[in-house]
Amino acid sequence: MQRSGTADLPLHNGHVPQWLAERMSRLGGAIAEAIILEYGKSAFLSRLSNPFWFQALGAVMGMDWHSSGITTSVMGALKKAINPKAKELGVYICGGRGKHSRQTPTELLKIAEYTGIDGHLLVQHSKLTAKVDNNALQDGFQLYLHNFIVTHKGEWAVIQQGMNDDTGTARRYHWHSPNIKSFVEEPHTAVEGKNVGKILNLTAQQASSTRNSILSLMQEPAKHLPEIHQLLMPAHHDVRMKDVNMKRLGAVLAIASEKEILDFETLLLLEGVGPRTIQSLTLVSEIIYGTPSRFNDPARFSFAHGGKDGRPFPVTTTVYDEMMEVFEKTIQQAKLENTDKQAAFKKLHTLAQQVEQDFIPKDNLDKLIEKEWEESYLYGGRTIFGKSMNPLKPPTSQLSLF
Repeated sequence: MQRSGTADLPLHNGHVPQWLAERMSRLGGAIAEAIILEYGKSAFLSRLSNPFWFQALGAVMGMDWHSSGITTSVMGALKKAINPKAKELGVYICGGRGKHSRQTPTELLKIAEYTGIDGHLLVQHSKLTAKVDNNALQDGFQLYLHNFIVTHKGEWAVIQQGMNDDTGTARRYHWHSPNIKSFVEEPHTAVEGKNVGKILNLTAQQASSTRNSILSLMQEPAKHLPEIHQLLMPAHHDVRMKDVNMKRLGAVLAIASEKEILDFETLLLLEGVGPRTIQSLTLVSEIIYGTPSRFNDPARFSFAHGGKDGRPFPVTTTVYDEMMEVFEKTIQQAKLENTDKQAAFKKLHTLAQQVEQDFIPKDNLDKLIEKEWEESYLYGGRTIFGKSMNPLKPPTSQLSLF
């Protein structure tokens, strides 16, 4: 699941309320555990190194679907959920934002003490990734977040983010150790961020003849970063038709509303579960089992639970909680019985793909969003501004989508 690319991540002010932070940690931990259980630790790191998947993960967890805040909040939620189970899962998350990033070396050395991996080498890798992105790659963005994710065998991924105050944007950098042959020759799995002019890229292969060290690279001429896959995250806060693959979203809605589509095995998993929760479960299932090409419209995953700012609609907390109850139960069954109890949950994603093949979208996105707003109070709808009330009408700005 490797993909190189760039994306514009608008800087957003605000905070993650406690009621959402707790749910994000619970869901993020469960998703990580399901991926590790199904595919292994390396696959989890591989997904984290995919910027498209990472953005979709933040959206399905209830964060703003396109802003820079996804990086800090998602990594914070994962660290809180995974580290208490690190010995069981074999994955550890170090670092964070600001002062927490500077604790990375200490955390890595502590992990090395009881895993036997080379902590000093990992500290070196951590520092080198930061130096490359902050010094060797002079793109106008100053790093303020650094997370180092490592397995008990020493495989690692890095997610770090820089800020450009002049443009009001952020750039996120992804690294994955299996892909790195050199720290100073095009080492990135992916770089996210909209180009804002000339970029001094001293990791480019063309610079190899004059590259002796990271410090000496500062003298090299500017070169533009290659743009292979470009994910341009828009400045607008609301979710618009152009942000969503309506065929994929429509297939999810069809599965949720038409139970005849589901087979007996899947119905056993979903017995007593309402259509709105099935919609959520299907999108979460895709986060775990979907292939890389499925994540080029991360806004679609905000239709699992909504967003904390009410974009595209308030976070449906009761749906979130019911989905988690079903999801965590499948994980526990798989662990205790050592059988493929996740098969029914996985089947939701398979069914969505089958329905997609001949599906013709009929729903208009603004009508779908209006319906979610109107029914929000039924599902414990909440935003950072408060709880949804009955009757709730969407604001004018939310309806003006085209």
